[in-house]
Amino acid sequence: MNILIIEDEKPAANRLIRMLREYFPSATLIGDLDTVSRAVRWLEENPAPELIFCDIQLADGISFEIFEKVKVSSPVIFTTAFDQYAIRAFQVNAIDYLLKPIDPKDLERAVEKFRSQNLRPNLDLEVIKSLLQPKEKLYKSRFLVKFGEKIQSIPVEEVAFFFSEERVTFLQTFSGKKYVLDSTLEQVESQVDPETFFRLNRKYISHIDAIEEVLTYSNSRLKIKLIHSADSDILVSREKVAELKAWMDR
Repeated sequence: MNILIIEDEKPAANRLIRMLREYFPSATLIGDLDTVSRAVRWLEENPAPELIFCDIQLADGISFEIFEKVKVSSPVIFTTAFDQYAIRAFQVNAIDYLLKPIDPKDLERAVEKFRSQNLRPNLDLEVIKSLLQPKEKLYKSRFLVKFGEKIQSIPVEEVAFFFSEERVTFLQTFSGKKYVLDSTLEQVESQVDPETFFRLNRKYISHIDAIEEVLTYSNSRLKIKLIHSADSDILVSREKVAELKAWMDR
């Protein structure tokens, strides 16, 4: 059994690899990819793997983009942190779904399910997307931040953008104040309304009104200027340009 792993969080990828080697020593791990673009290129240039483990959120976009760009006949076991109802729905549809951090027993069950049934499901992207989106998503209305020895609550309407720097996440307000936030950007991304906030790259999530200027840049990328930001090198990858333009044009 050969297995392709598509995962952008190195600790999560290493943990999955260790578990697969421990519980399925005869399996061959044929790839360890961390971006949509790398995964697409690999699948175009190599024979289809027998099984794919795939995270939803990758370094340069959503993993569904992979299956929109290249035909994938392999069964896919998704790994991420969505609610239990969606997980059960995937299991009914013969596409298994593991909640992070992955429990070894769940991993064994999923792989044995694949091995016993030799599943080859067709990925219906619209069904998958609808299952992953709750009917009513509640987003945060305020964020608790650190300010010296104090903590205070910042209304989301006052947030211009979030950014990470040296493994610390910061919240920047429209008034120019900067606060330390006890969350990762990945967590923040799931907590803010995507109609208002956009993940520009691995370091920035911006409010639509915080974008002062958008410039074309080399290699079909875009350069962003944010209000109250001294960072002159905020780039949007070529893969996310169309998504950003569509978001700005809503």
